[in-house]
Amino acid sequence: MTAGAVSGRLPVFPWDTLAPYADVAKAHVDGIVDLSVGTPVDSTPAVAQAALADAADAPGYPLTAGTDTLRAAVCHWFARRRGVPDLDPAGVLPTIGSKELVAWLPTLLGLGAGDVVVHPEIAYPTYDIGARLAGATPVPADGLTALGPQRVRLVWVNSPANPTGRVLPVEHLRKVVAWARERGAVVASDECYAELGWEGTPPSLLHPDVTDGSHDGLLAVYSLSKQSNLAGYRAGLVAGDVRLVRELLEVRRHAGMIVPAPVQAAMVAALGDDAHVREQRERYARRRAVLRPALESAGFRIDHSQAGLYLWATRDEDCWESVRRLADLGILVAPGAFYGPAGARHVRVCLTATDERVAAAAARL
Repeated sequence: MTAGAVSGRLPVFPWDTLAPYADVAKAHVDGIVDLSVGTPVDSTPAVAQAALADAADAPGYPLTAGTDTLRAAVCHWFARRRGVPDLDPAGVLPTIGSKELVAWLPTLLGLGAGDVVVHPEIAYPTYDIGARLAGATPVPADGLTALGPQRVRLVWVNSPANPTGRVLPVEHLRKVVAWARERGAVVASDECYAELGWEGTPPSLLHPDVTDGSHDGLLAVYSLSKQSNLAGYRAGLVAGDVRLVRELLEVRRHAGMIVPAPVQAAMVAALGDDAHVREQRERYARRRAVLRPALESAGFRIDHSQAGLYLWATRDEDCWESVRRLADLGILVAPGAFYGPAGARHVRVCLTATDERVAAAAARL
């Protein structure tokens, strides 16, 4: 396939269109406050760094399936932190971050022309991209009953959601699972912000209250990028239905999609240590407590935002006008249009900046 064929079926990378506003923000006398991309800025915890260093002598190929120790650590974490006591280690697979898995899951599942991938109407763009890469059809829909007779093969849910911070309750997840099981569709839940619930604990797709005791047809996706500042390590995982995970494993073995052994060791250490997660959560809580009232004082309304790393803000105007207003103050945010037409009157404001930069943004607002 030629490069032109690939680019012809993929949209322009959204953040490229933000560059002119970044230039405006950078010209501010006190410098830019970049709240546009959710990349961690705080240090990787020492426990993970030490584990990575201790495993640095790794001359052999790592296991695509992950070590027994890693799979057990994931199961213990799900039981301890997510209320999922019955995860089978054979239903766990490490991934090269979570974005990679999101982008390639339709392909790994064998989806193609005529297959439908459903994702939220306001959503992380990679759900759409993954369907396109597989040759399937992406359909944004928050209400499944309106889909009719379409051949739905995969349903994405994202809770806590990027960009809105919305949390789906158990009742909603149960309805999605029941709907998908009636049609033989897989449900994949992107739960990367699960440790950052500000108004209660977000439930997992794999929780017994959702699954009725069976993980059949269900996959939960998680990343250590946010909870442990491991974005640079590319440390993610997928867990759930043992049969589906085995299918993913076979394809990934053929394709060489392997998490490096030192990263697997760092994942074990990070998953077993709750102290650094609490500390990072407290940092984000402080920044959120500074940014939210500052935005509100500047005329923004904060919608949803019950969890996660973002404030979903609106002045009831076109999102690009809000981006321009904030860029003039030296503050760069992401337009809601990046996440679908339904987000066109909001902006996404990240909590991922240093305390000093967050304070600077609040002062300007």
